[in-house]
Amino acid sequence: MNSIGKLMMMLNADKTQMVAAEDALPGRGEPGFVVPETHAVLGTPLKPPFPEGIEVAYFALGCFWGAERLYWELDGVYSTAVGYQEGITPNPTYEEVCSGKTGHAEAVMVAYDPARISYEDLLKVFFEEHDPTQGMRQGNDVGTQYRSGIYYVNDSQKETAERVAAAYDADLRGAGKESVTTEIAPAGPFYYAEDYHQQYLHKVPNGYCGLKGTGVACTIPAAA
Repeated sequence: MNSIGKLMMMLNADKTQMVAAEDALPGRGEPGFVVPETHAVLGTPLKPPFPEGIEVAYFALGCFWGAERLYWELDGVYSTAVGYQEGITPNPTYEEVCSGKTGHAEAVMVAYDPARISYEDLLKVFFEEHDPTQGMRQGNDVGTQYRSGIYYVNDSQKETAERVAAAYDADLRGAGKESVTTEIAPAGPFYYAEDYHQQYLHKVPNGYCGLKGTGVACTIPAAA
């Protein structure tokens, strides 16, 4: 990490520490806003139930605007949405998540057809299109909400995510990079983000996207 990066971490030190449950914001029992029904790009439903055969995966790659676009552009992806996941505060708002007092990561829900695109394919995009070694940040975006995460919905996703992460960690270290800091955990509640965040880079084509990969290719290892 260079001197500028170290200074940024020092200035944002409080936001890089996971909030304790007793210190988290209380949240609310119901969402405080309405989420659109339809994907602005794909024209598909934003929420389940999805058609038979469609599976769901959850990823956190830093700022969710650019992360969502990566996935809606893939052939075989049925729908995507951005939201807040793996935190403490129920039904948080964006401002609350940005405070660092909810524990959530900015996450992307990916609904996909496994007959057309595999979970391994989604993981390859995940690892190659952001830097999974930075802990509680992505580039200039600093805080727990920007951490790298894979949130699995079944044992198959768990095994695959752990296998690919271990292989990519070895590839990174072989290339002289830092180790993977991605958290791999069971998918907790996914709270949809506000309307204006959904498909943001479609609505604002020149909007901010701070995602940047390491330049190291992710080779998918064979299952044992």
